[in-house]
Amino acid sequence: MTTPSIPQSTGGPFSGEQEPGVKTPPIETTGFQFNHTMLRIKDPEISLAFYTGIMGMTLLRKLDFPEFQFSLYFLAQLDDQEQVPQETHDRTVWTFAQRGILELTHNWGTEQQADFAYHDGNAEPQGFGHICFSVPDFDAAIAWFDQQGVDYVKRPEDGKMRNVAFIRDADGYWIEIVQADRLATIG
Repeated sequence: MTTPSIPQSTGGPFSGEQEPGVKTPPIETTGFQFNHTMLRIKDPEISLAFYTGIMGMTLLRKLDFPEFQFSLYFLAQLDDQEQVPQETHDRTVWTFAQRGILELTHNWGTEQQADFAYHDGNAEPQGFGHICFSVPDFDAAIAWFDQQGVDYVKRPEDGKMRNVAFIRDADGYWIEIVQADRLATIG
């Protein structure tokens, strides 16, 4: 497995690219952190098997809301040295303080409906597009997905962007697959 070379900062603090509409973050937003993205799922058993067994995520927390008949599943990519609290209350607080969490929301009973499906955002009318996983070895990841019989939207050899793939999860949501150092000259 190759380890991508991540460029290091050579100057002062990065203040962001400038485009029309971009504003300097207000002081009042200091400490704000993007925590999670939510996807609605039909069947938690199938979706959890995909995100843990194929994408390598760890289920951090499940929250049930019987009065509303739904459950939330919070997943993350963990490093080997990451210290996740064992105690439920502390782990809940820890989960909501992280970056890059995936929340899967299951409305109870959808798994029993044969014709039930969520809109993936890519069919008309388009809206939501995809989530993305950065992998340490793009070719090895593609081989892994092939071994697992993963459904592709776009294989690396399709089209002009050879260092990008798109796969589908069990609910049809698109997942972009990239290797960071292969994208240095993109755009």
